[in-house]
Amino acid sequence: MPLRIPTRSLIAAALSALLIACGSSDSGIVTVDSQGSTTVDAAALDATLQNYPSATLSSAEAEGIAYMREEERLAQDVYAASATHYSLPIFANISASEATHTEAVRTLIERYQLADPLAGTTNGVFPTPAFQTLYDDLVAASAVSLVEALKVGVQIEELDIRDIEARKVDVDQADILLVYDNLLRGSRNHLRAYMNALLARDGSYTPQYITQEAFDAIVNSPIETGG
Repeated sequence: MPLRIPTRSLIAAALSALLIACGSSDSGIVTVDSQGSTTVDAAALDATLQNYPSATLSSAEAEGIAYMREEERLAQDVYAASATHYSLPIFANISASEATHTEAVRTLIERYQLADPLAGTTNGVFPTPAFQTLYDDLVAASAVSLVEALKVGVQIEELDIRDIEARKVDVDQADILLVYDNLLRGSRNHLRAYMNALLARDGSYTPQYITQEAFDAIVNSPIETGG
């Protein structure tokens, strides 16, 4: 049989597993409340990343980090806007959690000395036109009604899941995968939270970015706690 040489992605995954086995796991990086709001502990994340080697990033890895920096802030800012319209705590709570998610991505930006696309911007302002348009559209949709705002919450988290999974394909660095996996955990929990609130108000939602099977698997599974 021909010799199979491990890909860089497999090597990164193996390294991540080895670090966990040696006690450098992601335990304590995220905290999850009873409703599913998932917060990243900046100090715990930074301490854990010190145990991971860094290397020169590919252009795809660097572009992915910049992209996710804007997308995580999109979630934070849309939910913050909804919190000004509705007293339901889910919007303010998850907006606060999303603020820690975009800071987690900023940790990678600083670690690899990348340009921060959000430097000098204010909430609701995005340098990428597509994100600005999406933000404006989602805020407008959320203002229609509470049910529509909850649907927007589900939509954003579904979008996050699709995009993080897509970015992971191009990642070889174990530290970036660690951050992305924790962001995914948060997105799944937040999707569950918004969907539960939506169903409690007789609302419904059809997935736009991931398959119905994948969507149902997330919604019908328990909240994922910290590591």
